[in-house]
Amino acid sequence: MKNPRVYGEPPYHVAVLHGGPGALGEMSPVALELAQHRGVLEPFQTAGSLEGLLEELRLILGKSASAPVALVGYSWGAWLGLLLAARHPELVGKLILVSSGPLDPHYAPQVLQNRLKRLSAGERKEAKALQKDLRAPDHFTRFGELMAKADFYDPLPLETEGMELRPDLYQRIWDEAGALRKSGRLLQQAQRLQCPVVAIHGDHDPHPAEGVEKPLSRILADFRFILLEKCGHKPWMEKQARALFFNVLTEETR
Repeated sequence: MKNPRVYGEPPYHVAVLHGGPGALGEMSPVALELAQHRGVLEPFQTAGSLEGLLEELRLILGKSASAPVALVGYSWGAWLGLLLAARHPELVGKLILVSSGPLDPHYAPQVLQNRLKRLSAGERKEAKALQKDLRAPDHFTRFGELMAKADFYDPLPLETEGMELRPDLYQRIWDEAGALRKSGRLLQQAQRLQCPVVAIHGDHDPHPAEGVEKPLSRILADFRFILLEKCGHKPWMEKQARALFFNVLTEETR
């Protein structure tokens, strides 16, 4: 894959960050929509450590973007965007967190609990077994399918064209990321943010909205939280929330 993918015409004032970690290319539908109005970059996360990812993203934005950018981070990518904006404020003019995982460790156990409650008994048993070894590509893929089923409210057909799943990156990066949240250092980094921050979250997202809204409302002076109704973890794939999501995101990235 070319890194980064580019959409629309320069200058590139918007960059979108995929989730996972390891879901390379999943933000293509979002980039395509936003590129009707602005030039958009879709960087891929290929480094094998958190520090490596931050340096990789810094180099990509420094070389290809017209900084400061509106940085749109989805799910895990919301955390990566937050960490980059805290470390390199000159690169990020606005940070948009889409379906972020909870930043406060208190809320972290609720994510898997909420997902498992939405699966059948057989699917719950399968998911727990798969989770023991997500390094195997078939385990990673199947576990992702089960979690996606739990994540949606009223989904459109899933778009996977142009995506590359990297279970090896998921395992390595998530161990670091989880430790960062558990230690409280993730929220400490959020306190360093200088740019406006907007969080967009679905009311059906198993990642609890209060785990994003409450801590950031306490520590950031320029923060807004937008809750989308009838919307799961991937807003652009939700029949009843897609249009509003793109209206909001287009306005926030102008």
